[in-house]
Amino acid sequence: MAAEKEKKRKEEEMKREEEKKETSVSENEERVSESAESEMSELKRCKEELEACEDKYLRMHAEFENIKKRMEREKEKSVAYAQEEFARDLLPVMDSLELALASIPTAEEGADEHLLKLREGVQLTLDQFVKTFEKHHIKVVDIDEGFDPNFHDAVMQVESEEHESGQIVQVLQKGYTYKERLLRPAMVSVAK
Repeated sequence: MAAEKEKKRKEEEMKREEEKKETSVSENEERVSESAESEMSELKRCKEELEACEDKYLRMHAEFENIKKRMEREKEKSVAYAQEEFARDLLPVMDSLELALASIPTAEEGADEHLLKLREGVQLTLDQFVKTFEKHHIKVVDIDEGFDPNFHDAVMQVESEEHESGQIVQVLQKGYTYKERLLRPAMVSVAK
């Protein structure tokens, strides 16, 4: 009997130990499971943070590239139109030469030899200005295609039977463009 009791006690001890082991394994599995879940959520959070940083980096890089391209375009425009102000300053000189030429009488108007030589000199100077303007892409605003508010400044309206309403009757001051930009609009009178 004592042997049986001892055997039972040992069996019970072994059962308790197995239960302890199972509980311990179960607790370990739970801890591992909780740890794994914690690590997975941490990994997920890190991935989301990484994606957010990558997105932010890509946006900043794209913005930087756009700024770089815009600065390059502005630089090219600055170089291309660097002489625009100088060209604008030459326009009154051109106007003065044209007025001087118009005020000197021609041979038909009875001008003497000195006035004809003066007229010829002013005409040659004016021709040089025109060639230089053409060389540097300065052109007279076209009036043949009709009134365009982008290139013409209507300073007065006049009655005209020869022109339709809104057509240019007279150019009071020539307009000029530099490359594609308007230096000065043409001052014109238009028909009512």
